[in-house]
Amino acid sequence: MATYAIGDIQGCFDELQNLLKAIKFKDSDQLWFAGDIVNRGPKSLETLRFIKQLGPQAKVVLGNHDLHLLAIYFAGAKHKRSDTLLDILNAADCEELMHWLKAQPLAYYDQSLNAFMSHAGLPSNWDISSALSRAQEVSDYLESDQHLNYFKKMYGNQPDLWQENLAGMERLRCTTNYLTRMRFCTANNQLELSFKGEIGSQPKEFHPWFDLHNDKNNEDLLLFGHWAALMGKTSRKHIIALDTGCVWGEKLTGYCIESGLYYSVPSLRK
Repeated sequence: MATYAIGDIQGCFDELQNLLKAIKFKDSDQLWFAGDIVNRGPKSLETLRFIKQLGPQAKVVLGNHDLHLLAIYFAGAKHKRSDTLLDILNAADCEELMHWLKAQPLAYYDQSLNAFMSHAGLPSNWDISSALSRAQEVSDYLESDQHLNYFKKMYGNQPDLWQENLAGMERLRCTTNYLTRMRFCTANNQLELSFKGEIGSQPKEFHPWFDLHNDKNNEDLLLFGHWAALMGKTSRKHIIALDTGCVWGEKLTGYCIESGLYYSVPSLRK
């Protein structure tokens, strides 16, 4: 049995199938998906259906594109020009797929593997227990009759700094942004969510979130996607970047947690 964590698929279903062939995926293996399983690529519906039918073989965390799809379906959020979600929204099984997707968490942790996964990462001022607790608050809200309110109000960059006394949608939005949109932070973990440039060109007071983590022995493994420009490089042995830009014509990457080996297949979107 092996556990493979896979970066942002974004509807690149054919590349996912090629990657599973490359790792020789077996019924005894488990797949972890680091969010953004849909959108921008050509086969979001096939991707969503495939991962859902894996059942307990798959562990999924929600990414910002997955939440965007849910906001369109449940709250009538506006489509963006780059969205490729109509095949899902027009599918006969759309309702079933959307309720399954809404039930997925923002963060996942396997104690036996000492491995934590969220779409965007883990801010250095949160420990894993805190992150899981805050992610659960979002999940509880999504599974309540208040989920429509969440999808109407989840968009926005404020508040951009976590405080324990945050309440209501401000608290949920802040948690969502840390776990699904984070890239750059200040030294005290204030989020910078508008800058889209490369590392090194950001405002000098901001740092890649993972650079704020101290390197220690026997740290838990942190797995994340979301940041294709990194192309899998963080300079941290225990912080694993999984998004390698498949939807942008680069490659789809999987990481075997037990062995520490990487597997990649080229994008078909050349």
